[in-house]
Amino acid sequence: MMKKVKVEEVRSNLQNRRNFLKISGLTIAGAGLIMAGCSSDDDGGSKPDNQLPGVRNGIFDLGGGDLGILTYAYALEQLEADFYTRVVNGNNFGNVFNSEEQAVLTDLYRHEVIHREFFKTAISGVITSQDQLLPNLQFDYGQLNFSSRDQVLGTAKTLEDTGVAAYNGAGRYITSANYLLIAGKIVSIEARHASAIRSLLNPGSGDFAGDDVVTVANGLGQAKKPSQIITAVSGLGVIKTAFSAQFLP
Repeated sequence: MMKKVKVEEVRSNLQNRRNFLKISGLTIAGAGLIMAGCSSDDDGGSKPDNQLPGVRNGIFDLGGGDLGILTYAYALEQLEADFYTRVVNGNNFGNVFNSEEQAVLTDLYRHEVIHREFFKTAISGVITSQDQLLPNLQFDYGQLNFSSRDQVLGTAKTLEDTGVAAYNGAGRYITSANYLLIAGKIVSIEARHASAIRSLLNPGSGDFAGDDVVTVANGLGQAKKPSQIITAVSGLGVIKTAFSAQFLP
């Protein structure tokens, strides 16, 4: 028989996740000091000049090696930050979501903006030319109704699950210990984001670690190669700025 979950338990779980989210934001901000201390000479996975990020054949290519992976992550963080910025700044935000949902979504918004700016600053500190920095991407969410709770949370679920799989899959290609440490910190935060969104969608259930994202065999989240993630994200039709990733696996 399924256990009946009390409202107080649901609120307690959400509050615990919110407390973790707040601490996580401080953690990644402090971790940025590690990345800032890395120079282009110790990134461990630097590629020849012909594989650095930059414009090729008229469009920006993410590049290869560790710097390519960082730029890839920066692109994903731009998308998440833009999405949550639109959510929390929507005219109907206070009407569509209850107070607990607003608090969680606002925390996620702040985190994703931190992540985006973190990668921008970190990459700027190791590249030799600003032409190697991915430009600000443009987004269009088409028919997505930001006044619909289900549509917004459903989209957030897709983005967060994709983000976790992206970091998990990219980790094996990072050669710098410092960069791998940062990626590990961020993916733990993204996993909490995914868990929080799933709890909002289905309170009191086991969806926060559903079989669709956590494999039964080893208890770990999905891991997908950059090429798989880029294909999936491109299929959403949200990113309107063209870019390539010919040097990423």
